[in-house]
Amino acid sequence: MKQVVQNYKSGELAVLDVPVPGCKPGGVLVRTAYSLISTGTEMMKVSEAGMSMLGKARSRPDQVAKVVQSVATNGLAATYRKVNNQLDSYTPLGYSLCGVVEQVGAGVDDVAVGDLVACAGNEHALHAELNWVPKNLYARLPDGLAPRHAAFGTVGSIAMQGVRQGESALGEVALVIGLGLIGQLVVQLLTASGVRVIGADPDPVRCELAASLGAAACGDPGSAVVESAVADLTGGHGVDQVYLAAGGGSNQPVELAARLSRDRGRVIDIGKCRLDLPWNAYYEKELDVRFSRSYGPGRYDPAYELEGRDYPIGYVRWTERRNLACFLDLMARGSVDVEPLISHIADFEDAVKTYQRLGDGELKAVAVLFEYPEQAAEGRAAAPSVAVPAVPSSRRSAAPTRSAAAPVRLAFVGAGNYATSMLLPHLAERAGVTLSTVVTTTALSAANAQRKFGFGGATTDLDSVLGDPAIDAVFVVTRHSSHADLTRKALLAGKTVFVEKPLALGEDELAGVLAAVEESGNDRLQVGFNRRFAPILREAKQQFGTRSGPASLRYLVNAGRLGHGSWYLQQGTEGTRFAGEGGHFIDTASWLLGADPVSVYAAATSGNEDLQIVLRYPDGSTATLSYVTTGAPGFPKETLDLVADGKVLRLDDFVRASVYARKRWVSSRLPKARDKGQSAELAAFIKAVRTGGPMPVPLESLVATTAATLAVQASLAGGAPVTLAGPR
Repeated sequence: MKQVVQNYKSGELAVLDVPVPGCKPGGVLVRTAYSLISTGTEMMKVSEAGMSMLGKARSRPDQVAKVVQSVATNGLAATYRKVNNQLDSYTPLGYSLCGVVEQVGAGVDDVAVGDLVACAGNEHALHAELNWVPKNLYARLPDGLAPRHAAFGTVGSIAMQGVRQGESALGEVALVIGLGLIGQLVVQLLTASGVRVIGADPDPVRCELAASLGAAACGDPGSAVVESAVADLTGGHGVDQVYLAAGGGSNQPVELAARLSRDRGRVIDIGKCRLDLPWNAYYEKELDVRFSRSYGPGRYDPAYELEGRDYPIGYVRWTERRNLACFLDLMARGSVDVEPLISHIADFEDAVKTYQRLGDGELKAVAVLFEYPEQAAEGRAAAPSVAVPAVPSSRRSAAPTRSAAAPVRLAFVGAGNYATSMLLPHLAERAGVTLSTVVTTTALSAANAQRKFGFGGATTDLDSVLGDPAIDAVFVVTRHSSHADLTRKALLAGKTVFVEKPLALGEDELAGVLAAVEESGNDRLQVGFNRRFAPILREAKQQFGTRSGPASLRYLVNAGRLGHGSWYLQQGTEGTRFAGEGGHFIDTASWLLGADPVSVYAAATSGNEDLQIVLRYPDGSTATLSYVTTGAPGFPKETLDLVADGKVLRLDDFVRASVYARKRWVSSRLPKARDKGQSAELAAFIKAVRTGGPMPVPLESLVATTAATLAVQASLAGGAPVTLAGPR
C-alpha cells in the first residue's frame, strides 16, 4: 500500500510503498476514502522538518533538554546514534480520515466489514491507503453523512473539546481569535449552542467565511471592528469567553484576550500560540485560563486509546470517541456545515505536490482533502482479505544442519527504537549476514527499517517468515507482552531465536516456551542479556580471577523516571518495569558469581518506586540489587561492586572498571562510548547459528534468570523470600 511520510532530518516528503498493517485484536483495518490535511498542525510539522538543525532545536527546546540528559546518562556517541536514528527516519503524517472497515479484529463487535467509519489519531488515522485503528478511536457514520465530510471528525472533536472547556451558556458572547480550520469549526459549534460569536483574523477571506457560517462580526485583530463589535454585543462589559485558535510566535492573541474579556471571563487555549500572559491584565480581571487537550478525555492514555478501556459515562460524559460521534451527528443533522471549508480535494497520488503547494503559498486553503483511488463516497465496501496462517511443514533438530560458508539469513520481528539503534547497526555491515525480512504490525516502521538497513523484504505477515526455510534465525524485538508467544511460534517453526528481554512475563508464558522446546526438540534460544558480553566487564572479571569463598555483590541501577506516555507504564499488558528490564541485572550478577540464584527476596518503598532485591546463590554468595527510579538524573545508571577473597571489583557505568587486589588494575576510559556488549553478544549468536555450535548462554541459565525476575513480584506480594526450584 502507499503512505505519505516525511523525513524529519532532511524534510523530504514522499508517498512510500509500505506493507499493509496487520489487523490486531481490539481494532479494525480501515481502507481510507478521504483523509484531511490539517493546514495548521500538519503544515507546522512540515515546516519544522525543513529547518536547519539549529532551527529544529529552537522550535523544540523540550526535546533538546531530553538530549542533554541522555548525553549525561548514556554518553555522547550512544545519544548521537539514538537521535540521528530518530531524526533520519520516515515519520507519518495525518490524523483525521473516513474509510471503510475492511477487517474486524477480535473483541470488536460494534462495526462490521463494509461499515463507514471516521477515524482519529496521529498514529492510526494516517494519510495511508489502509490503517489499523483501535476501537476507541473510530465511530460509525450516521446515515446520510458524506464520507468527505466525515473526514473532518478529528479536527471537529478538537474544536468541540475546546468549546466544552469554555462551558458556554445560552446568550453569552465569545471571541474566537484565529479563523483557520479549528477556528471556523469553533464558530459554528458556538453558534449552534446559542452563543453570539465575534471572530478575529488578519485574513479578510477567512473573516468573510466565518461571517457566512454564523459569526456576528469579524475583523482584523488590530482593527476597531472587533473592539466595536465586542462593545456593542456586551454592553461594554467584554466577552464571556475567548478561544485562542491561532498559531505562531506573536503574543498579540493573548494580549487581545485580556483586553476584550469581561471581569472573570474565560480564556481557552486550543491552538499553539505564544502564551506570555501579561500578569497585571489577567490578575486584575481574575481571568480563568484553561487548556483544551486535543480530542478530549482519553487522549494520551494508552489504556484508553490502545487497550480500548472506556471511561464510565457517569464519570466522564464526553470522551474522545463520544466527542467524535457527537460531531458526526451534528454534521449529519446540518448543525455544522464543513462543505464551505473544503478549499481543495487532491488525488492521493499528488500528496507531495499538494504539500509543496501549501508550503510555498501557491495553494491557499482552510482545509484540503486527499481522495483515495478506491474512495467509498457511495458506501462501497472494499473486498475483505483473509490471511491464511502458514503451518510449518517440518521440525528441525536442536542443531540444524547448514553450510558454514553460506550467509546467515536473519528475520526481525519488530523494528522499534532499540532494534534500530542497538542491534541492527551491528548486523547491517557484518560479513556473512543477510538481513532477509523485517516483520512489523505498522507498515511504516517496516519500510523505515528496510530502507535504512537493507532488508530484502518487509511484511506484516509473521507466518510467511516462520514458514520460509531460507530463514536461519528470527529476532523477536517487539513489546514485552508478545515475546513469549512469538518465541514459542518461532521455536516450533524450527528457527533459531534471539528474543530481547524479557523472555516471559509470567510463569504460564515461561512454561509455554519450554513446552515448545520439548515438542520441537529445538532449544536454539538466546535472550538479549548483553551485559555479560561487555568487553570492559569481561576484562574486569578476568582480572579479578577465580575465588574460593562466597561473594557479596552490590548492584545499583539508577533507572530514573519514565516519560509521560511511555509504554513501559502499561503494566496491565506489558508487565511491571522491573519484569521487563530486571533480567539484565540478575543475569549479570549470576554470570559474575558463576551460578543461578536459589532464592529471591524483594522489598519496595511506597508505591513500588524503588526496589531492593536480595538474591542467594548455592555457595552462600549474595547479590543485592537496588533498582531505583527516584535518584538524581545526572548520576550514573549502573554501578556494581563485587567483593570476595580480599578482592573488590568495581564497575562504573561501563565507562571504567577497576579491581583492587594485590595489584590494582584500572581499565582505560573508553574513548568513544559505553559498550554494554551488544556487538559481542550478536557476534556470539551469529557464530552459533553459522556453526551449529552451543548457544552463547545455556538454556538453563536463561530460564533461571527469567524465573528469578518473576519471583521478585511474588516476593513483593507475599512479603517473604521465594525459593526457586532450579533450572528445568
